[in-house]
Amino acid sequence: MTDLRQLRYFVAIVEHGSFSRAAEALHVAQPALSLHVRNMEKDYGVALLFRSPRGVVPTEEGTILLRHARTVLDQIAVAEEELRGHHADPAGEVRLGLPGTIGQILAVPLVRLVHQKHPKIRLRIAEAMSGYILDWMREGRIDLAVLYGEAPEHGLVTEALLKEPLQFFGTPEMLSRHQAPDSKTGITLTQVARMPLILPGEGHGLRDLLKRHSRAIGSDLNTVMDLDSYNNIKLLVAEGLGFSVLPQNAIAPEVADGQLEARDIVEPQIRRKVHLAHAADRPMPNAVKVVREITRDMLHDLANTGQWTGAQPVK
Repeated sequence: MTDLRQLRYFVAIVEHGSFSRAAEALHVAQPALSLHVRNMEKDYGVALLFRSPRGVVPTEEGTILLRHARTVLDQIAVAEEELRGHHADPAGEVRLGLPGTIGQILAVPLVRLVHQKHPKIRLRIAEAMSGYILDWMREGRIDLAVLYGEAPEHGLVTEALLKEPLQFFGTPEMLSRHQAPDSKTGITLTQVARMPLILPGEGHGLRDLLKRHSRAIGSDLNTVMDLDSYNNIKLLVAEGLGFSVLPQNAIAPEVADGQLEARDIVEPQIRRKVHLAHAADRPMPNAVKVVREITRDMLHDLANTGQWTGAQPVK
């Protein structure tokens, strides 16, 4: 019969992708971990793990066990927390997923504030594209996430906190050569769609948002290059290889020093919302609740103080 220790070992092996790294993190001998997994596989009569080029990964049956194991361990953590009175002094590990552009603004001050207020909480932050963060939430690898957009189909509870504008931009020379409207009048999405665009690839949230809006007005995006890195997009635009559309905050430094020029998009205005998400089907330990509240407050503060350029709280 599988016990809680075996479940913890199994989850650690999957999360670390390696028996040796899991053994180091758990302070357990690697042969002992291997023995526990073999005993579990013998009890269930199925293979739970296999070695791939990416490391140790769960089989289909292992993925099922992983989902239930995380739920059980989360429930045990909640019970232990309540029994020990941690509501007054929350403790434990909290895993937060952030898109890279938000991580640049939020991660360091958030880690600092959580540590100052609640030193017993260990905050782990992982950065990736929103699509990967959604996968992590669905798999139970993170407790909270900041996302661009709602995700009800993934069994998440999402709360809209901020909205930020997207801006069209290019070098001053390129804007002049293509006779782009000046900054006072802005530029229509129809005009934007005709320009040679360097955009995030298909499936990226920002690209999907632009496609939805452009199709709604009967236009197709003239995309000439696909890149998922905002920094690389800005570098290519700065070399005069095309234009792009990114959040105002992402290009604010380059616009401020004159390297790039931005235009507000009008007809229609395009804004994307920033959501704070957690899983709907898992219990929430008090440490996670505390980090959720601090994250919510800090996101609002970043917008209200102008540290997140262009962002506004959602009323």
